[in-house]
This record gives sequence, structure tokens and C-alpha cells, in this order.
Amino acid sequence: MMKQTQSEIAEKVMSDPRWKQVLAHDAQADGRFFYAVKTTGIYCRPSCGARAPRPENVAFYLTAAGAESAGFRPCKRCKPDQLPLPEVHAGKVAQSCRLIETAEVMPTLTQLAADAGLSTYHFHRVFKSITGLTPKAYASAHRAQTMREKLAAQSKVTDVIYDAGYASNSRFYETANHTLGMKPRQYLKGGLNTTIRFALAECSLGNILVASSEKGICAISIGDDAEVLLRELQDRFPKANLIGGDEAFESMVATVIGFIESPRLGLNLPLDIQGTAFQQRVWQALQKIPVGSTVTYTQLAQLIGMPKAIRAVASACAANTLAVAIPCHRVVRLDGSLSGYRWGVELKKTLLSLEGKA
Repeated sequence: MMKQTQSEIAEKVMSDPRWKQVLAHDAQADGRFFYAVKTTGIYCRPSCGARAPRPENVAFYLTAAGAESAGFRPCKRCKPDQLPLPEVHAGKVAQSCRLIETAEVMPTLTQLAADAGLSTYHFHRVFKSITGLTPKAYASAHRAQTMREKLAAQSKVTDVIYDAGYASNSRFYETANHTLGMKPRQYLKGGLNTTIRFALAECSLGNILVASSEKGICAISIGDDAEVLLRELQDRFPKANLIGGDEAFESMVATVIGFIESPRLGLNLPLDIQGTAFQQRVWQALQKIPVGSTVTYTQLAQLIGMPKAIRAVASACAANTLAVAIPCHRVVRLDGSLSGYRWGVELKKTLLSLEGKA
């Protein structure tokens, strides 16, 4: 077998798609392969910031172990024998989340950063980039979810205060109404004595129900049967005082309908968004999808920094109770087809069609 010339080796390397990723320092390729440089005896990640080697001196390996078996040493700059930095950061943030969730008193930013081995500034930035929330907001969302769960399971508000991690009664009552949309005892009793205004109307999509707590719009539902929409609202708060909206409230409903008909107008109304920290991350990402655009569940999971949480992302979309305001209809399957939608796949198709024509 004839030995390949330098130019033939170079041509082979340059025709390999991985070479372009090396030249681009493509971080998305990290973990898929490694490249080694024969003249230095070093192997690197594709994203390594070192100057690009001559192609005739390059060899590709699928694993770090394969490169080391061939006699190459790990680069001291990109450290290919260690976990990729995004994975390291993800692990640190996951550890911080568990610490926040299990601590009796919310750890300070300094404490969390020290536990992660990062500066406070760097930790704060990394935490928010991965979770979509600041450490303080994550703690508040977790505590709020714990509050709702405990209120549903217990009969004493005083027990909930400490079980949810509040250091004092006053701090609990300062935030409870904002978090629950009502007083704690009212939430505990299925919305007893809570006033929720609502209105039923018709739009091009069928019947629409808009409801609002003191905090903001808490439900936007669309369907063929107005009674079913109202029954769903009653089931959420069986003891709440549901009253028909006045003229000002019906003006708000008209704004929602106008947004449906002309999505590019935007919807500048206060929303009462309640959900877990994870659900809120997903819903925040949904609100950033431009009108007329769609993303896949996989892409949405990537947007929130959790590429493997595809099923959880789909569940968060299904838990959304604010149709169109939180546009979960803009999420499609990997092949572009339409999957399940809380208010029906046909309605999802119609909404996307309206936005495409907007």
C-alpha cells in the first residue's frame, strides 16, 4: 500500500466536515470528537481557542481515550480530558438548586457562589443563563410552589409558613397575596371569598373565557362550548366568588380578542402567572418566540439550557392556562407537525395560520 503524501493527507482532512468545525472553534461539536496535532503531540476539543494547525498534521478521534491511546497528551488550554465547561456549570447550578430547595433559610448569593467555587458575579450570571432565573427568583418560585402544595395538604397556615421556608409570619404574608392571587386562607379553602372576574365572549376561534384575579389575568380559555370553559374555571377555585366582569373588564376581554385577531399588536396586560420554577422558565421562553415563528420542543429545551428535558418542557406547555398570552401554540414537533394542544390541535393550526398572515 502506497504511503499518502502530505498534500493527500491535507486534502482528506479538509474534506472532512469536522475540519470546518475545528476552524470555527465550534462548541456544539465538543464531545462528538477530538482532534490531535501530530507535530505537538497534543489533542484538543473542537472549540479550543488555539491557533488552527496545518491540516496535514491533524488526526481525528471519537474519544479522548482513543487520542491518548495513540500517544497524544490533553491540551492544557481546553482540557479535553475533563468535563466540558457547560456541563461543569450545569452540575454546579443543579447543586445550588438543591441547596436552595433544602435550606431552612435562603442561602445568600455569597454562600451559593462559594459553594460552587465561583465569584458572586460569575455565579449569578451562570445561574441565570442556565435556569432562566436569578438565584433569588428561583428561591421565590420554589417557595411559592411549596406554599401551594402545603396549603393543599394542610389545614394550618402557620404550619405552611415554616414548611415553605419563611423565616417569619410577616414575610410570608407580604408575598402570599402576590404569589397566590389571594389570601392564604382563601387559597386553602378553594378560593373562599376570593373574587375572580370573568367574561365569556365570541371571537373568530369560537368561545373565549377571560378571567382575572386581583393580580392579573389568570385564565384565557378557548373552545366550542362556553359552559365547559366556565366549568373548568369553577373547578380551579370551587369556592371562589366568580362574578361577571363590568364594562372595564369587558374592555380587557376585547383587548385579548384584538390580540388574537392581530397578534402583532402585542398584549400589554397584567398576567397572574402561577407555576413551578421550571414551568416559569419554559413560559418565559415561550413569550420570547416571535409572532409567525415556531420552535420544536427540542429547541425550546435548548433555549432554557436543559436540552434533555424535552418531555418536561412538553408538560410545562400543557400546564399553561393562558392561551395566546403564553404562546405554547408556537411549539411543534421535530418534523414540523402539530402535536397536542390544551385547547385542541385544530385551534393550534388556526392560530398559527392567523399569525402567518399577520
